[in-house]
Amino acid sequence: MSTLFVVATPIGNLQELSPRAIDVLSNVPVVAAEDTRVSRKLLTNSDSKARLISYNDNSPQGRLNELLQLLESGDIAMLSDAGTPGISDPGAALVSEAAEAGHTVSPIAGPSSVTAALSVSGFVADRFMFLGFLPRKTAERRRTLSTYITLPVTLVLLEAPHRLRDTLTDIAGVVPGRRLAVCRELTKLHEEIFRGSATEALEHFTQPRGEFVIVIEPGEIEVTEITEEQIAEAAITAIASGLSGRDAVEQVMGATGAARSRVYPAVLAAQSSLKKK
Repeated sequence: MSTLFVVATPIGNLQELSPRAIDVLSNVPVVAAEDTRVSRKLLTNSDSKARLISYNDNSPQGRLNELLQLLESGDIAMLSDAGTPGISDPGAALVSEAAEAGHTVSPIAGPSSVTAALSVSGFVADRFMFLGFLPRKTAERRRTLSTYITLPVTLVLLEAPHRLRDTLTDIAGVVPGRRLAVCRELTKLHEEIFRGSATEALEHFTQPRGEFVIVIEPGEIEVTEITEEQIAEAAITAIASGLSGRDAVEQVMGATGAARSRVYPAVLAAQSSLKKK
């Protein structure tokens, strides 16, 4: 069986194309490209003589079938315009079908605007959520933001220049004080990293140009202090259900998040109270 190489390409600077990616592009007979005009430059840089075939979200089903047939006789590399295919770019369907047919699917790792933006945002990125491009309609966009903005994870989203101000306006409307990093033209000549609130970003980007990645700092976890009454009620419920004292303590701790030093006396009191009844 053949191999489908999923090749990450430069997001701005041509030198981001890895030696391994160049080696793959130099040796495969066929390259499936989101935009053949963009990919032709990479093939020229790699001294590749591969046949270029256009493959994107607008391609007919027949194009996918054609690529799968070509995989039967040789390897194929898949490229998007910039970054990694399948990440807010075409590619998932070909990967899925190729794997289902028994072919090897191999990632040629490299540039990513998502991780690049996270790395310079200054926000904790041990947990993050990638939202891609938000909905175009204002109501749907605000609904999406409201759903995810309160989570205790860093959010990453992409935006086109003509929609940047609308998105920033909606972010300002939902969380006006939240910090964010707006990354423009990453790794390109006019790279810019803006840090501040959405309102401040609106004042800065009056006429947006280029491609944008927005990183939003995590929401704060709301901690609600459990009361002694709530602990006592949970303890009574646990003991009444037939649990032993030890098991009741563990259950109440898990259910309330309260410390053992607070739960243990409540369980003893619950045992004593139920015995008297």
